[in-house]
Amino acid sequence: MALRATGRTSLVDSVVDQLRTQLADGEWAVGDRIPTEHELAQQLGVGRNTVREAVRVLVHAGLLESRQGNGTFVRSTADPAAVLRGVRHAGAADVLELRVALEAEAARLAAARRDTHDLLRLRAALTTLREEGDRNADADLAFHLAVVGATHNAAFVEVYRFFSAQVHEVLVEALGDREMPPVDIDAHEALVAAIEAGDPEAAERQARELLRVPMETVAALTENSR
Repeated sequence: MALRATGRTSLVDSVVDQLRTQLADGEWAVGDRIPTEHELAQQLGVGRNTVREAVRVLVHAGLLESRQGNGTFVRSTADPAAVLRGVRHAGAADVLELRVALEAEAARLAAARRDTHDLLRLRAALTTLREEGDRNADADLAFHLAVVGATHNAAFVEVYRFFSAQVHEVLVEALGDREMPPVDIDAHEALVAAIEAGDPEAAERQARELLRVPMETVAALTENSR
């Protein structure tokens, strides 16, 4: 089955899409070794370099795993791209509800597991947030990533990093030019204090409180736009 495309990048994308489909359809199970570059190139009617680039994309996406000298194996058939599409199509309120759940649990775990390095990182992120506030969205993201990092749960960190960019996209698309409330520095300070105190319940409570006003704002804005 030869693939056609207008340019090299598009051709790589076409091969990526085809391989994603084959993975989703169960052509190869988790742990299976997929055909070699040469075999895939013949099947798809493209060059080996194109196949190599497409496989590299899927390795980075976590679907495939390249083992030196042994070939390429299926790591997962759950396509993150499908998750992304689902998040992008969700409403702003739905996305914020999920963010509250993630950040409340992250705060609870952080309070129980944080170490000296985590506390220094949180204080530094809070200082930057206080200095830059709404002028720098990255400062707020860095603060919340510091909280998640203090969970010492690598899976949690990766999920949150993956999810946080989608939250921003959904909110921008849903709310347009309408403004969200300014960053509440006092609420961020209270969250850090609870984590420093090693109080999981207080940390979870403060994380929910920190996001209460944004949740109420989004609910009001989306209601008024109906």
